[in-house]
Formats: sequence, C-alpha cells, structure tokens
Amino acid sequence: MSAGPEGRPRDSAVATGRGDDGTTGLLFGGERIAKDDPRTEVYGTIDEAVAALGLARAELGTKAQYGTLPGQLGGLADLILRIQRELFVVGAELATTPEAWDRLRDGETRVSGAMVDGLDGLLADVEAAIVMPHEFVVPGETRTSAALELARTILRRAERRAVTLDRAGMVPGRYLIPYLNRLADLVWVLARAAEQAEARAATPARPDRGRRGRTTTHSNVS
Repeated sequence: MSAGPEGRPRDSAVATGRGDDGTTGLLFGGERIAKDDPRTEVYGTIDEAVAALGLARAELGTKAQYGTLPGQLGGLADLILRIQRELFVVGAELATTPEAWDRLRDGETRVSGAMVDGLDGLLADVEAAIVMPHEFVVPGETRTSAALELARTILRRAERRAVTLDRAGMVPGRYLIPYLNRLADLVWVLARAAEQAEARAATPARPDRGRRGRTTTHSNVS
C-alpha cells in the first residue's frame, strides 16, 4: 500500500482513517464508540472465535483435498461454516446501539430462540454418537480438535464478557447468552468427535489416569 505525503494510506477501501481517533461505528449508525468499549470487547471476541473456527474448517479442507478426511467428519466443515455465519448474527446484535434495537431481526441481526434450539439438537445428536470423557481433558490430540478447543475457550471469554454487558442492560435480546453457552458446549463435544473420528482418545488432565491412546469409536457429524 502506498502512502500520501503525510503518511496516510492512499485509495484504500479498508483504511478509511475514521478509526484513527480510537473510535468505531456501530451497525445501524449512531454515535461512534471507543474501540475498548465493553460492546466492542464482546463482539471483537466473537470475531476471534469465528477466526479460530476457520482454522478448524481449513484443516478439514486440507484433509479433504488430500483424501485423508475421515468419512465420519464429512459434514463437519459445513457445520462449522454454519456456526461461523450464526456468530455474525451474534456480532450484529452486540454491535447495535440501543436506539436501533427495534430494527433488529430474529435470525439475521438478533439471536433467536430457534438458533438456541438448533444447537440443543446438534448437541444431543453428537453426544449420542461419541464416547464422552468423564473427566477434564488436555487439548491437542489432532489439529482439528485443537482448533476447535481454541475456539471454545474464546467463546467462553465472549460469554463472560457478554454477561458483564447484560448486567449493564446492554444486551438487546434474551437468547444471546444462552446461545453462547450452548455453542461452547457444542464445540467441546465436536472436538471430541474430531478426535474419535481420527481414532484418537482424549488425554486426561490427571497424569495418574494415564493416556488411553487410540480408540476405534467413531462419530457421524452432520
């Protein structure tokens, strides 16, 4: 990118310069807010989770490209993409000023009850298809499961910050926090499904439990 006489970027569709004062705009306009505003912190954390989920999806894409994707994970990339898109709905709700809350639409710019129900259904299906660990586990058995675990921890951080925001009366809808809670649970279970689809067992957090090594239990993720 070239720069102008005062160091400003030239002809950039991204670098508008409006945020140089440490502020950012919201979805439906209104007064700009600080980039460290609690709302920005939450939807910025959502953005991090979307990116981490992208790592898991890219890994699945690479496996599919080279013919090493387990058949049991054939639908996981599409499911992750669905989650990523739903997180844009979460971000939109968080990035709306209270004066524009009446413009939010369920499933498009505001988390809906149907979105939460959808996660509940997925969670039940995946749990029924895998062997569930009975203790804390250490992430890192496969690249896909590790990326999912990274996304899960970021989602939990987003959830914590959303709770703080909700306490201040700054979360528009009633379903956003339940959605984040269910989603973090689902992503944890998907990490276990990813491990087991590649014949790997989760490593228990307690060293005295030993490592169980490989497992033949598989799951269908759709």
